[in-house]
Amino acid sequence: MQKIRPCLWFDNEAEEAANFYVSLFDNSRITGIERYREEGMREPGSVMTVEFELDGQQYQGLNGGPEFKFNEAISFSVDCADQKEVDDLWEKLIEGGGEPGPCGWLKDKYGLSWQIVPRVLPELLADPDEEKAGRVMKAMLAMGKIDVEALRKAYDG
Repeated sequence: MQKIRPCLWFDNEAEEAANFYVSLFDNSRITGIERYREEGMREPGSVMTVEFELDGQQYQGLNGGPEFKFNEAISFSVDCADQKEVDDLWEKLIEGGGEPGPCGWLKDKYGLSWQIVPRVLPELLADPDEEKAGRVMKAMLAMGKIDVEALRKAYDG
């Protein structure tokens, strides 16, 4: 077991969300489900926690009730190999009620924030040529979903 793992608080959607997330990434799976008992805070037999892995990283989903909601203070940043991966993840994550945001950010239908980042973006931003890196930053700040070709054009001037 991983020593430290994120715990995601849901109202009642932990199992549904975990199944959705594991469908998006290779090397992902549900590893366990615990149910509330008579002594619990929710209906006996309902899902309390879902243990799952996303690309080998362990997470826990908790059905804790409506008291807490996700916000942008916590997000998952996904390293994408290319534009196709960016496009695929972006569409799947906003499907069914998610919301696109600026600069590669979005919220999924559960309210969880994601950063969908093509691998080339940090490479271009790290260029020692301040002018090139600045053009990339300016282009990225004007985008919702990141467009790799537009970043390269900005880089090239």
